[in-house]
Amino acid sequence: MSVSEHVLQKYKRDKSPILNRLDGKTKIKVENLNLFYGEKQALFDVSIDIKEKEITALIGPSGCGKSTFLRTLNRMNDLIDSVKINGKIIIDGEDIYKSNDVIKLRTKVGMVFQKPNLFPMSIFDNIAYGPRMHGIKNKGKLEQIVEESLRSAAIWDEVKDRLKSSALGLSGGQQQRVAIARTIAMKPDVILMDEPTSALDPISTLKVEELLAQMKEDFTIVIVTHNMQQAARVSDRTAFFLNGEIIEFDETSKIFSTPTDQRTEDYVTGRFG
Repeated sequence: MSVSEHVLQKYKRDKSPILNRLDGKTKIKVENLNLFYGEKQALFDVSIDIKEKEITALIGPSGCGKSTFLRTLNRMNDLIDSVKINGKIIIDGEDIYKSNDVIKLRTKVGMVFQKPNLFPMSIFDNIAYGPRMHGIKNKGKLEQIVEESLRSAAIWDEVKDRLKSSALGLSGGQQQRVAIARTIAMKPDVILMDEPTSALDPISTLKVEELLAQMKEDFTIVIVTHNMQQAARVSDRTAFFLNGEIIEFDETSKIFSTPTDQRTEDYVTGRFG
């Protein structure tokens, strides 16, 4: 049995109740979003409702627009001169492209990248950096934030005795969880993750996936992944992107067991991608 067939069989046998929730509150509402790099259009009329305190996975082949879309949710694409965007992205009732407060947005909508991109400083200072930049100077308060963030990222017990050591001395999996803790320290509502485990070994990947299951109790999470088994394991809903469009968006159980579009079925069963 192939891996994709195994995933399909898993969902035919066991549809977890958490994957069948239909009454979630919309946290992010995207309406008719189009994005251009110069004259080249990369996203076409993307519309999607992302539910609060769920994990939404974005899947699709390389170059299909999923990472580009992810970066629109905290306006990271603003950093590219040639980008032009129209449509609406509404977070908690506010159209983020009509607001000029991008710093506030990126505090509310944090991001974890493919590589941990930690600063060349101590573990403590990596976590405390954001709060310090936002005016928190009290040592006791910073210590509390650092501990709470590292606990939330399920790595406190591994690093509590080496907080003054360089974060770059940690393993790749530990660095990624510290990067997640650094994001948590800013107390965001939403956390975006762009293939956060693609550079990790299987054991580290499992630890991050277990962490995600805990984190969605407190955060709305949107994750880009090339790994369909990962999408099946961790997400509540899945959006399948192809050529800059959302082809299908539904509960993950339905995407992997009974997709409505033939292209979705062809992708999740490994016929292309």
